[in-house]
Amino acid sequence: MSLAARHLESNGIPTVICGSARDIVEQASVPRFLFTDFPLGNPMGKPYDKGMQQEITGMALDLFEISRFPRTTVQTPFTWGDDQWRRDYMRVDNSNRDELRRAGELRKMQQARRKAEGRIRSQ
Repeated sequence: MSLAARHLESNGIPTVICGSARDIVEQASVPRFLFTDFPLGNPMGKPYDKGMQQEITGMALDLFEISRFPRTTVQTPFTWGDDQWRRDYMRVDNSNRDELRRAGELRKMQQARRKAEGRIRSQ
């Protein structure tokens, strides 16, 4: 997404990237970046929290107006709540190993079924 934004910008189309992976997005030198310090996959707010999602969307649109310099990053003021997600992110140990293994096996079965049904392409 970051590279697509840079390409669009170089062709005169302004962009704002909304994301949660600050180090990665900033490394790609995007022109405007709205950072939400949430678990990956949630840059526009908590699931089902329409008020928060609308505020973040408004902040992204405002970034078009306030951005005066290239590589502008603005951080949203929202917090996920507790920081348990940070401690658990990518954690694999004896307490969750079997659950993660089952989830992976289920995902593989679902992908195989979709492939057999012709809903996904081979890679």
